[in-house]
Amino acid sequence: MAKLYFKYGAMGSSKTANALITKFNYEERGMRVWLIKPSVDVRDGAGVVRSRIGLKADAEVITPDKDIFEEYKKRENCDVIITDECQFFTPEQIDQLRKIVDEGDIPVLCYGLRTDFLTHMFPGSRRLFEVADSITEIKTICSCGKKAIVNARIDGEGKVLTEGGQILLGGNDSYVAMCHSCWKNAIKKG
Repeated sequence: MAKLYFKYGAMGSSKTANALITKFNYEERGMRVWLIKPSVDVRDGAGVVRSRIGLKADAEVITPDKDIFEEYKKRENCDVIITDECQFFTPEQIDQLRKIVDEGDIPVLCYGLRTDFLTHMFPGSRRLFEVADSITEIKTICSCGKKAIVNARIDGEGKVLTEGGQILLGGNDSYVAMCHSCWKNAIKKG
């Protein structure tokens, strides 16, 4: 029986690398993978999923108005769906992924962030916490050695920011994974 999986972690926890390795493992066994990502993620190009360690693969871009279940029905012979940056999907699109699992008996593996730079949950992530069959944290550490849970947004000088829109695409130049204590201390220092 297929399941809806949510594998989340802070920035730098190798979520995308895990997604691409999982894709490789399925394909190595002769299975067909549908790799998708939200259209808002254009850091590495619209139709590309790329990890910090250099792994990359082509992906289908899903716009917020696209019905993922309807797109799935158009596909032939899909054995598994893997999503990157799933936090940017709408709650309705998460429900569409759930429908694929329930009606198509196809496993769906979602990789993404739980919260933004102010520790507020993304709507797509919130919905995954509500409807996923399996929820797994991919852990990473803060520079102090504690488990990182905050995606601290930083400016060009490394100062932690506390204002701005929920979505700002970036990598190590814009975000640092921190434990809550270091994040709060960095805000106080700023």
